[in-house]
Amino acid sequence: MEKTVYFDHAATTLNKPETVAKAVYDAILTCGNGGRGAYKEALLANQIITYGRITVANFFDVAKPNQVVFTSNATESLNISIKGLLHAGDHVITTVLEHNSVLRPFYSLGQQVERTILPCNEFGEINYDRIENSIKENTKMLVCTHGSNVLGTILDIEKLGKICKKHGLFFVLDASQTAGSIPISMKNMGIDVLCFTGHKGLYGPQGIGGLCVKEGIVIQPLKEGGTGVQSLLQTQPEQMPEHLEAGTLNTPGIAGLTEGINYVTSIGLEEIRKQETILWKQFYKGISSIPSVICYGNYENENRLPIVSFRVDGMDSGYFADRLWQEYQIACRSGMHCAPLVHKAMKTEDFGMVRFSFSHTNTMKEVDYAIYAIKTIVSKWEEGKN
Repeated sequence: MEKTVYFDHAATTLNKPETVAKAVYDAILTCGNGGRGAYKEALLANQIITYGRITVANFFDVAKPNQVVFTSNATESLNISIKGLLHAGDHVITTVLEHNSVLRPFYSLGQQVERTILPCNEFGEINYDRIENSIKENTKMLVCTHGSNVLGTILDIEKLGKICKKHGLFFVLDASQTAGSIPISMKNMGIDVLCFTGHKGLYGPQGIGGLCVKEGIVIQPLKEGGTGVQSLLQTQPEQMPEHLEAGTLNTPGIAGLTEGINYVTSIGLEEIRKQETILWKQFYKGISSIPSVICYGNYENENRLPIVSFRVDGMDSGYFADRLWQEYQIACRSGMHCAPLVHKAMKTEDFGMVRFSFSHTNTMKEVDYAIYAIKTIVSKWEEGKN
């Protein structure tokens, strides 16, 4: 194949819709600063931002658009949520499946906050009974990923939401890997704070994300600054979303995110998921029969993300991914995937994994080409060892 064959959609989707690119381009050329003036260009920016909030609120079933806060990505959203809700002496529960965007904010709090990190089994699945068994008098929050960016495991969010409601815990969800392929309802799933990014399954540009906050939950701002309203106050305004938004918003990014969500909605989550499932199953079937290939995760369960992670016995994952790129122009992800505890649980911290992540924009021809490339590289590797 002459062009890049792209299988790294869990990192960022590559093939953005033309409507997304046009929205970003138009906003860059025409928008002023939203909420900072009453002239045409400022009002246009404000309209884009407002429409973006409404679009996100409808997509995630948020009660009111003003409870949608725009950030640069899910990492910023998670930092705001974790550091803005927890206090010294609090206890928080999370899992080994988490990305460093959850883990590092916890670690930065040091001994101020007590942590329980739930283990997983050999397939990357969580025992939900352990959550209730881990709850203490000072437990404040459950924060977890909706889907593992390494193993493809999808957590039962409705079950987790019910546990949190029963025990009065904040439920903070990292939807980085699921937004755009799995339906998410804040109301029906009991989610208190939903953190998402725009550049993956929502087909938006990089540098835009957000958090959706249930009414009545007050989060301490991570940063303070200009909001365009109540400028005489020495502190951030209490009203949402300005309470958590300081400084100029990424209006072009919001415009692109809005069009990305519209694109996803026009196709339908069910159709997207159907296509992704066909692709990952074909890929898994093709590589799992190779004797030296070891796959991680539960592939008997179709309710998983379109991710297949594996390693070749005796070969460093980075070396293997580099050969795929250099020899076949196949783009995938190797290494630790910013999720160190998953690799410790799978005992792959010394050599990492190779991750293929699929989008409905991939084709069966591309999948078959990747299977051929992997088989060829492994075959040459085995011959060289003998």
